[in-house]
Amino acid sequence: MALRLCLLLALWLPLMAIAQVAQRVISLAPNLTELAFAAGLGDKLIGVSAYSDYPPAAAKIEQVASWQGLNVERILSLKPDLVLAWRGGNPQRPLEQLASLGIKIIYLDPQSIEQVASALDQLAEFSQDPAPGHQVAAQMRQQLQTLTARHNSKPPLPVFLQFSTQPLFTASGQTLQNQIVTLCGAANIFADSPAPWPQISREQVISRQPRLIIFPGTPQQQDEIKAFWQGQLNVPLVAVNADWFNRAGPRIMLAAQQLCQQIDQLNAQP
Repeated sequence: MALRLCLLLALWLPLMAIAQVAQRVISLAPNLTELAFAAGLGDKLIGVSAYSDYPPAAAKIEQVASWQGLNVERILSLKPDLVLAWRGGNPQRPLEQLASLGIKIIYLDPQSIEQVASALDQLAEFSQDPAPGHQVAAQMRQQLQTLTARHNSKPPLPVFLQFSTQPLFTASGQTLQNQIVTLCGAANIFADSPAPWPQISREQVISRQPRLIIFPGTPQQQDEIKAFWQGQLNVPLVAVNADWFNRAGPRIMLAAQQLCQQIDQLNAQP
């Protein structure tokens, strides 16, 4: 009896592994598309959301979702066996409809570098070759350790994270962006906000006396930011690649490296 059970398990376990490999994947957010490619599922993607433009191959995949919602009819016609969703940004009712029809839904909303790495590990298990995805996750963790060790002993630089002008938005300590700032030896002046993405006033920013403004964008947009402050806040400005910084995907470590390098250069100035 025991021998028979062992033989059955020997046959069943490989079938389980094969059954878990995804063949037709749909991603419902740009960062999830990036995660899917990094986890080795890029060649299995048959549908993505609007603004899924990285890697370049993602831009050639049919779009089945946007800020207006999901094209449930088209998603069903594509017959996915795995859908990657974002609970905070995708409408719940159509996702429940898809799940009720037997389609596997995985919700991913990483709020830290470790959670991004964990999402990669999770998705890699649906790839025919999980090793590359696990390797990317391991590299992220190693980069995190390196940057943490490099900036751990430095006094924090008070900074303001500016994500728009009209209205004026920032990020709290509950966000992935705050972790990047902290990792680079800086202190987010609105880390204590109870709202993840608070709307604030000029006066609130000025009263907290930041020594640096960080914004997602390009250096060419610095004049626009300076014009907004009208000389009321004369501090250095640092631009971080918006897609790297805003998307909770593997490229978040590129944002960290870019930002840390710029802050280190500012701290090195007499």
